[in-house]
Amino acid sequence: MDQQQHQTPAETAPQPQSQGAPSEPAAAPAPIALTDLTNSGNPLMAAHSAPMDQVLPEALQEVAPAAVPEIFPGSLSADALYMPLQQQQQLFLDPSNPNQLPIADPTVLPLMAPPVVDNTISAAEIALYDRQIRLWGIQAQQRIRGANVLLITMKALANEVAKNLVLAGIGSLTILDGDVVTEADLGSQFFLSAAEGHIGRNRAEAASAAIARLNPRVRVIVDQESIKAKGTSYFAAFDVVVATDLDSGLLTFINTATRLHQKPFYAAGTHGLYGFVFSDLIEHDYVIERDLSNVPTRLGPEGRSRTRSVVAVKTRTEGGKTRETVTKRELYSTWFLSSDGSSLPDEFASSARRKRAVGPALSCLRALWEFQSLNAGRLPGLTKEDLGLFTKLATGQHAQLGLPAETLRSDFLRSFLQNLGSEVAPVTAILGGQLAQDVINVLGQSQQPIQNTIIFDGNTMESSMYSLHPAGALGRELLSFSTPAAPVANGLEMPLPGVMMNMDGTLDFSGGGAIMTQ
Repeated sequence: MDQQQHQTPAETAPQPQSQGAPSEPAAAPAPIALTDLTNSGNPLMAAHSAPMDQVLPEALQEVAPAAVPEIFPGSLSADALYMPLQQQQQLFLDPSNPNQLPIADPTVLPLMAPPVVDNTISAAEIALYDRQIRLWGIQAQQRIRGANVLLITMKALANEVAKNLVLAGIGSLTILDGDVVTEADLGSQFFLSAAEGHIGRNRAEAASAAIARLNPRVRVIVDQESIKAKGTSYFAAFDVVVATDLDSGLLTFINTATRLHQKPFYAAGTHGLYGFVFSDLIEHDYVIERDLSNVPTRLGPEGRSRTRSVVAVKTRTEGGKTRETVTKRELYSTWFLSSDGSSLPDEFASSARRKRAVGPALSCLRALWEFQSLNAGRLPGLTKEDLGLFTKLATGQHAQLGLPAETLRSDFLRSFLQNLGSEVAPVTAILGGQLAQDVINVLGQSQQPIQNTIIFDGNTMESSMYSLHPAGALGRELLSFSTPAAPVANGLEMPLPGVMMNMDGTLDFSGGGAIMTQ
């Protein structure tokens, strides 16, 4: 299917404009299989290949940030960036290179991306990304250019995310998917084609060539393993982790791993006309510039917000006007605590009018995540037992949020259940555009990010954002990995880096015994 049929005005990620740019090589580099990046002797490899229920404390200690020596960049040509990693390392360590700087230990070079040694944007790239550089500036584009993003599950929603991130010019994209292409995939995924023999091939590998052709400057890496085969240390190599179309238990595991390594995390999924985007950025600082107001900007919490505060203010005079640069900080909570048990923010809870305006899709999605947690990740079937349980869970979630009972109608429940497991291209395009744009904003640190849950209802074509958090501490204080078994909000206990995750989403300490409770 033509890619243009999937693009909507809601997709906000700017696309590269090549008109007027200096000539560039037309051919895209071949996508890189993860097996090509194997670096024998690297302690990361053992942890990467270990199943998540076999991750040992020793492996986690080996890849702790403090244990990894600092890597000093040398100088590589643009052509060298497309070499196999082993050849890059040999060139990188070549003493004849006049710009070579020492490396503490060559066995700890990054696994998932080559050493990016010069993050200066070329004239060709400035011309290519002109529109978006005008929007958020050259420094933000440099940060985007150096980013290494992991995208999990290559279905219709991830197609949209990958397209927008690659066109925006990130440094590298790793796509992880252990499933194969089926006929059902062809109806909603524009990177796949029956004519190219994609049916039966690995879904990530089949889509990778088309993704790489979108922007030859972006390194595309294919990982054909299942997410269930990964240990927590696997996620340490990425700047942002995006997980799509997974069940609640797997999202809990991935988010726990990203918290362990202090990495931004996004979860998203669609079911026909309905979908969501969730973000846990832990603590994220971003900068806005504006004309100086008559009302001084004060440091500290912004208004009545639990999540947003002003941490720095600077002023400067420019063209006879005084401008101020304001650094704000957003605090987040985990998927486990936000997706079940969290309440609506005060501005909704204290207003009957606003509570009536909250769509029932929020309650139904939370009921779906709860159903999956109780049923090994599967979707509700058409049996009387499943329908009865889902209805009970949806009614309970609606009441827990304090929403009026009359806004959860039987016809909406029927519509929601009928949409489960399906993919609708306009919905994936809208949510994929929103998610990718927020990833770009977070990398560029120049726009206010999602806080923290977006719910989309295709019946009304409305995309609503809710700040869903538990009571108590947020941000880094929410889950402490510096002290053993530190209790936090809602009775949750989080362990030291020896944590192991069971497939049902519960956590075990390496010493045994401690389980997440709520």
